[in-house]
Amino acid sequence: MSTTRDIRITARPQFMEEQSKPGESNFVWAYTIVIENKGNETVQLMTRMWHITDAKGGQQVVQGDGVVGRQPTLPPGAVFEYTSSCPLHTPSGMMMGSYRMVTRAGDEFEAIIPAFSLDSPYDTRSLN
Repeated sequence: MSTTRDIRITARPQFMEEQSKPGESNFVWAYTIVIENKGNETVQLMTRMWHITDAKGGQQVVQGDGVVGRQPTLPPGAVFEYTSSCPLHTPSGMMMGSYRMVTRAGDEFEAIIPAFSLDSPYDTRSLN
């Protein structure tokens, strides 16, 4: 969970066994994001930026307008929840990012999406 300017963001990842094909190095996660406006001003989510890192250190950046085809407006006390997915070629990884938010007064800020791990039962870890 992360809070920026009274915008609380929670992420819940889930490995999607039925959509993954480990023998083909294809691993899929669904993730649910909950955005809560705990403040006193209305904000609108304008853009997203994700930093995705796989188990081999490969990185990709995903940017775009809104989330799941929407640019939700959150008045004080509102909650917006959505689910999306992330495929990787490795059995684990991590995601983090930010949303560009704008207030009714036109003030823009980046709301931080907390880092979360993408773990699957196919990931083998060892301690050195």
